[in-house]
Amino acid sequence: MRTWALLLPLLMATAQAQVCSVDKTVFEVKENTNSSEPLLDIYVPEGQQVTLGPSSTRFAFRIQGTQLFLNVTPDYEENSMLQAQLECKSGDTTVTQLRVFVSVLDVNDNTPQFPYVARVWKVPEDTKVNTTIIPETELEAQDLDKDDILFYTLQEVTLGASDFFSLMGTNRPALRLDQPLDFEKCRNMTFQLLVRDTQEENVEPSHTATATLVLEVQPADLRPPWFLPCTYSDAYVCIQAQYQGTVPTGHKLPGALVLQPGPIYAVDGDWAISQPIVYSFMKGHEDGTFSIDASTGNLTMSKSVPSPKTFLLVVKGEQADHGRYSVTQVMVEARDANGSLPRFPESLYRGTVARGSGVGVAVKDAAAPSQPLRIRAQDPEFPDLNSAITYQITNNSNFRMDGEAVLTNALLVHTGVFYAEVEAKNTVTSGTATTVVEIQVSEQEPAPTGTTLRPSASSMPGGPSSAGTSPSPTPASPSGGSAQTSKPGTSPLTSPGPSRTPWSSAGTSGAGGGSTTNKPSGDQRFSAVEMAALGGVLGALLLLALIALMVLVHKLYGHRLKCCSGKALEPQPQGFDNQAFVSEEANWAPAPSPSPRPGRPPTPEPVTPGPTSPSPATLHHVPESPAAARDGEDPAAVRSILTKERRPEGGYKAVWFGEDIGAEADVVVLNEPASEADGAGDSGSEGSGDAGSDAGPGRGTEDPPGADSIYF
Repeated sequence: MRTWALLLPLLMATAQAQVCSVDKTVFEVKENTNSSEPLLDIYVPEGQQVTLGPSSTRFAFRIQGTQLFLNVTPDYEENSMLQAQLECKSGDTTVTQLRVFVSVLDVNDNTPQFPYVARVWKVPEDTKVNTTIIPETELEAQDLDKDDILFYTLQEVTLGASDFFSLMGTNRPALRLDQPLDFEKCRNMTFQLLVRDTQEENVEPSHTATATLVLEVQPADLRPPWFLPCTYSDAYVCIQAQYQGTVPTGHKLPGALVLQPGPIYAVDGDWAISQPIVYSFMKGHEDGTFSIDASTGNLTMSKSVPSPKTFLLVVKGEQADHGRYSVTQVMVEARDANGSLPRFPESLYRGTVARGSGVGVAVKDAAAPSQPLRIRAQDPEFPDLNSAITYQITNNSNFRMDGEAVLTNALLVHTGVFYAEVEAKNTVTSGTATTVVEIQVSEQEPAPTGTTLRPSASSMPGGPSSAGTSPSPTPASPSGGSAQTSKPGTSPLTSPGPSRTPWSSAGTSGAGGGSTTNKPSGDQRFSAVEMAALGGVLGALLLLALIALMVLVHKLYGHRLKCCSGKALEPQPQGFDNQAFVSEEANWAPAPSPSPRPGRPPTPEPVTPGPTSPSPATLHHVPESPAAARDGEDPAAVRSILTKERRPEGGYKAVWFGEDIGAEADVVVLNEPASEADGAGDSGSEGSGDAGSDAGPGRGTEDPPGADSIYF
């Protein structure tokens, strides 16, 4: 036995040496692994060959020599277990068969996938809160990695949408409603559903996917009909309107009643559904006085009311599908209509029409020339009677009323302003009211494009004195006494007062009267642009004339204006002065008076003085003024006609003219130094006094100037 025990291992080793063998038959490989190394080595006895048997995974392995290699990149999602069948043959005889298994390990290498990219779900508006809107099976994504756990996040795209919907859980993507829906506030909500195959975002590897969810809110019948106008308190309740109206007693109105604040009208509170509304009476119509139109809600009278009375009608507005309804109250008061007068909203209406218009031409509104003039009166107590008001023009045959429109009733030959009285009469209550229409008949001419002026109306024969504006037409009273010209057969025109018409009234009286002014048939009026251009030209000419006049006055009288200004004058380089004052030896004796001659004496040639005036220091004292001339001397006495002026040096200057200016021109210039200003002042005063007493007794009219004067 002991010998067999020793021989058994030897026999086994000898047997193994006769067959193929490997060291390991099971391997684990991560998917996506690319390796160039052999998977295992195969022991092949001498004289045998090893090949892959038919049970091997196709194309997964290859044998090079005695080594086994992986021939593909393993993919867990495609094949998680690879098998290699090794056959050792000696000739055609298979000696040994071996099996090698390769287990592919899963790796997170796949991105989750949603079965949709974007999807729309319709959600009824009246869905209850906490209801699962979309189940998990319709929203969940798929991941081929078997061990991956998916995490979901709902991200709002529409602002505020996350307040209405949420997910059941992070790993449960079912969508749940969190608060009531309101179709009028939010009709569509969009979300983005995000899925990740890891819980944390910064883990590697990690894969995500997104899908778009659109939820459309479908309107539901949640609100009853609302009578308009109404006040909204919330999205479902509306405070109903109540209607009021007035009808006259003893009259059956033909049309629908005018109610306040408006006609009976209701709408479906769910405006997106907008079911038609059917109207009916619920209460208050037992006597059959009123009827209501089922489709329009118009309230009409079936018969008249004999005496004053108040009706309280309960009106029902129901959806056509009979789903919901609401009610309102209508109060109709029957009153006595006697004494109710219509009223015009305006006391004066203004219209315009072109000259030459024939019969039946509509007068245009002056405020809106493209629209016809409409004159409408209203009954403040019975608005339903407005349709019973008729209109007529009472005092001007050139125009007539056609309903509320003003039409021409004759050919308008002349331009001008016409006034017409319009009377409104309520045919039910017999109440009347009047108003005044001011109609401007003007030329049809294109608007001026330049500043070319036409001849003034005042320059034309027989034209008015002014082509501009004229005084407003004289007011006329309804009883007569109007200063306006009237056509035979028409009554005087009525005007509420002084006209405020924007047009000029320089026109002629119409054939039928009503015009306020007269003018020739030719067009002599100016436009506003022409008058503005003319005013600008005249203003410029006036300014130029004033400038020229100021320059002329300055040149002729400038030196006098300087003397009168009270400022010291600068010495003139070429001024004239008496040369007798320059020399110390000047002769102060007066020059002999020229003897009278029948003819005009020859004019002596002027002596030009030096270029500069003598200084005040060289002047001599003048003992007395020429007014001190003695009696009985030369009859050609001098008298002062100018006041004394102070010289710049401080002295005085006086100019004296002879009385007989026509025969001889006697001029005396008196200068006095500043040192004796007091004496000069006395002399000047004395001379002035003598001049005033020349004609008095004791004074000759021909006394020569005194010896203290210089006489030329």
